[in-house]
Amino acid sequence: MDLKIKGKIAVVTASSKGLGKAVAEALAAEGCNLVVCSRDEARISEAADYIRGSYNVEVLPVVCDVLKTEDIENLRKKTIAQFKTCHILFTNAGGPPSGKIEDFKSEDFKQALELNLVSTINLVYAFLPYMKTQKWGRILASTSTNVKQPLPKFALANVSRVGVLAFIKSLSMEVANYHITANTLAPGYILTELIKKMLENQCLKENITYDEALKRLQDKIPTRSIGKPEEFGALAAFLASEQASYITGETFLIDGGMYSGLM
Repeated sequence: MDLKIKGKIAVVTASSKGLGKAVAEALAAEGCNLVVCSRDEARISEAADYIRGSYNVEVLPVVCDVLKTEDIENLRKKTIAQFKTCHILFTNAGGPPSGKIEDFKSEDFKQALELNLVSTINLVYAFLPYMKTQKWGRILASTSTNVKQPLPKFALANVSRVGVLAFIKSLSMEVANYHITANTLAPGYILTELIKKMLENQCLKENITYDEALKRLQDKIPTRSIGKPEEFGALAAFLASEQASYITGETFLIDGGMYSGLM
């Protein structure tokens, strides 16, 4: 299927690895030119070189810490200097530490909100004006399945990521008449470096093999499998497409059926 986004300009944050890189590759495969960013200059440059060489598209790597407003402004300036506009924005940031509510102070919740919610808001503010001017845009925010089903011992993430969901839903209603859509992607277990590290830690803690740890996790998932980064990327690319123009304000779970609720 031709997603009709060839030549569009996409800004993909936290894209040196994991889900962000998977989204960048999926968009590049559709012919989008990219701005990719990360806090790690070496890794984002390496990722940009790989995507540029693999998909024959323009890729601009930028060092950016989404917690810093000045870095987001620099990201905006470099994007506009290079490409003049932004059509697709994928927001993404790491998760806050796990733990019970009693393990944290109010300052910890403030930092989690800055990481997940405020960074998303600032990125949208940076690029939304260009989408409104051209009357076309796609805004995608990455969160987690805990926006639908809060997880025990993940209080910081539960609170901060639900805020992203509410912001994107509110935004979608205000920008729809500009032909801009805004949606949330909520992944479950996707086999990124983070999940591999989690499994390796479980191996050390419980004295089991990696394959045993992997099977235990897979057995919790109805599909009996862990998602692939490219499957997450494919969903993002479709939501960024022309064909998805009537889909907005929605939250898309990609979790192998783990979420047990109806809504």
